[in-house]
Amino acid sequence: MSPIRVTVWNEFEHEKHNEKVRSIYPDGIHEAIAGHLRKQDGLEVTTATLDQPEHGLTEEVLEKTDVLVWWGHRAHHKVEDAIVDRVQKHVLLRGMGLIVLHSGHFAKIFKRLMGTTCNLAWREAKDKERLWVVNPYHPITAGLPPCIEIGEEEMYGEFFDIPEPDALLLVSWFTGGEVFRSGAVWHRGKGKVFYFRPGHETYPTYHNPEVLKVIENGVRWAAFAGNALENKVWNAKVPPEGA
Repeated sequence: MSPIRVTVWNEFEHEKHNEKVRSIYPDGIHEAIAGHLRKQDGLEVTTATLDQPEHGLTEEVLEKTDVLVWWGHRAHHKVEDAIVDRVQKHVLLRGMGLIVLHSGHFAKIFKRLMGTTCNLAWREAKDKERLWVVNPYHPITAGLPPCIEIGEEEMYGEFFDIPEPDALLLVSWFTGGEVFRSGAVWHRGKGKVFYFRPGHETYPTYHNPEVLKVIENGVRWAAFAGNALENKVWNAKVPPEGA
């Protein structure tokens, strides 16, 4: 079986200008994620960053990408519309999977595929986050505990202006009492989109093995070659006897 070809994209700006971020992710957030994925069977992983020609997302790169993982925050406006058009084409027409992380909710490509503002509430105050699995029968949540606890994270809270997900997988609770739809999936054209909330740059979230496991599972799900109907059957799977 051919490996799943993954490209991890990161704007790679905070790591160059913020010493705290650089101390947590000395090689960049993209390498923290890619480093984990490279250790997993059946994945072939490369990286791309904003400062590369065509943001590292040339036609040739995307043709060789089954799943694109996207992290962005301070430089959404720097992403050229022509590159967004190109990524959108590969999702809709070729079936490339797209995994959008944390502040990528404001990425041009995510907002375009969602068709909404993607606005939300937020607070950066070292909040404890409890990430609850609300759909344990989906491939992305396979092998996860009922709850992932993250000691320090940025709070995202409702209302999150996104369209109704095809499946809601994870819901977060924070110490301020806020809740947030932190893991959700959609089908767009031939492709699949997974939004996963954790990952603020000043916290070591992408060193958490359970968070990385979610991303890995997301990669495998987004690369699945079946159609939307088959995936809806997965989502409606009956719990095993005795569960």
